[in-house]
Amino acid sequence: MTAFVSSALPVRHGFFTRHGGVSTGHYASLNCSFTSDDPAAVRENRARAAGFLGAGPETLLGLKQVHGPKVVTVTSPWAEGEGPAADAFITHLPGLALGIITADCAPVLFLGDNGAVGAAHAGWRGALAGVLEETAQALHALGAKEIKAAIGPCIHQESYEVGPDLRDAVLAEAASSSRFFTAGRSGHFWFDLPGYCAARLSRAGIQAEALPHDTCADEANFFSYRRKTLRQEPVTGHQISIICS
Repeated sequence: MTAFVSSALPVRHGFFTRHGGVSTGHYASLNCSFTSDDPAAVRENRARAAGFLGAGPETLLGLKQVHGPKVVTVTSPWAEGEGPAADAFITHLPGLALGIITADCAPVLFLGDNGAVGAAHAGWRGALAGVLEETAQALHALGAKEIKAAIGPCIHQESYEVGPDLRDAVLAEAASSSRFFTAGRSGHFWFDLPGYCAARLSRAGIQAEALPHDTCADEANFFSYRRKTLRQEPVTGHQISIICS
């Protein structure tokens, strides 16, 4: 099992790869999404990831991710599959593990100077809607004065060709975001998702470390929704990123 870590977060955490699980086929091997695949295999995979960080499977919480800005403050744990519809959560409760599922979107982990932790799922829609700033505000509401963050493995600019509708939506929010696009084939652009996420965090007063791994380009280590789509494959697995309180 392999998990990348960020020196910016001196707390138990990991951005996991696709290795070390029990799933097979397109999901091989550490698929951690219950969306498809054998639930028993996913349950075992999630338990292994939690255990890698010294956490019990019952402490690992997840969300019904919907590509929006909603942030949940965890005041008590919930049962498997009963997480709310949201794309970020935070907690100051000890002994919990917050897990975010991705397959090209950016997983972002947070640590407040008061020990509160957070995790966010930031695709372009969620990042544009403000999920990262909302997570920071929620951590401040828990008493954090300073916040550190790390942007995990996600699709990078060299792999992420987008249409004019995405660029127009991003530029409508801030014209200065044009720096995250370079020209692609006619009418298309290459979008720097981790750079955009880092800029949104900087706007909120948070300097974040962005890990260098491109999920779409690195097939050996990561699942990728974009790669699946380009190859017209039926399904793909999903990585998990976890931070422990």
